[in-house]
Amino acid sequence: MPVDFQKWLRRYGPQGNHLVPSLGQARNFCSRFTRGNYENFSVISCLMPRPLVPHFEAVYSFCRWADDLGDQSVSPAEALELLRWWRKELEKCFHGEARHPVFVALRPTVREFQIPIQPFRNLIFAFEQDQLIHEYQTYEQLLGYCQNSANPVGRLVLRLWGCADGASDSYSDAICTGLQLANFWQDVARDADIGRIYLPADLRNYWGYTREDLLARRQNPAFASLMEDLVGRAEALFQRGQNLIHLAPVARRIDLGLFIEGGRAVLEKIRKLNFRVWESRPRLSHLDKGVILAKVFWRHFPSWISSFC
Repeated sequence: MPVDFQKWLRRYGPQGNHLVPSLGQARNFCSRFTRGNYENFSVISCLMPRPLVPHFEAVYSFCRWADDLGDQSVSPAEALELLRWWRKELEKCFHGEARHPVFVALRPTVREFQIPIQPFRNLIFAFEQDQLIHEYQTYEQLLGYCQNSANPVGRLVLRLWGCADGASDSYSDAICTGLQLANFWQDVARDADIGRIYLPADLRNYWGYTREDLLARRQNPAFASLMEDLVGRAEALFQRGQNLIHLAPVARRIDLGLFIEGGRAVLEKIRKLNFRVWESRPRLSHLDKGVILAKVFWRHFPSWISSFC
């Protein structure tokens, strides 16, 4: 059942008045919140060791609350104020003073897995950046945004998996940035509708796609060349990140393969549309998702099942 975020915000936001929940109550809150928001959780949770599920739900709930505080506020000023409050709650959590259900659930997770505070801070910073920057001048600036908006998620997951190190973090960053970029190229029109342009100006200029073309949403050869370039860059990131599969725990390789192949499938959908994403949003059908699931299981199931023997 979809979550009514405004309802939760009224109760648990800065103006709310609630008792500090027990750990059990807080984890139940995160479980309901996660399942109400994350459409793929039923698949992921089936593959995940049961003891790891509440930790995943706590981390996901933190990320989703921060995202919703930015996206569901009535104005950028309100969003920034709420995100400042969320940062203060994060700091309290790391000092053992959690009150919000998400942070009560998150506190034992960060202790058990020795997760530093910085990835959480970076995510909040990215959501604040969304309120202040609506267009990127260079591809490097866009990658800098992904460094805060996407890469911390992968690094948090690696810590839950118990395989965080320099090489794993680097490959994870490539996958997460690739997923973020694939989402941007998929949602060019949707993002434009809310005043956000993630097509970098330097690459638009290189391919001859003018600002006038952009504002008119012209689907011309220059746009196709621009999108082909951008799709190729995201694909290269997935190719690099593929190395993480060999470093991740065997039991987690199916999960990881689903993320990578899902991102690649979105890019392939964009190609099949001849990059006409102004006119039609590429999306994965249930059949597409089934094919991805079967492909990943076929590739990794033997080693996955052996890890339980």
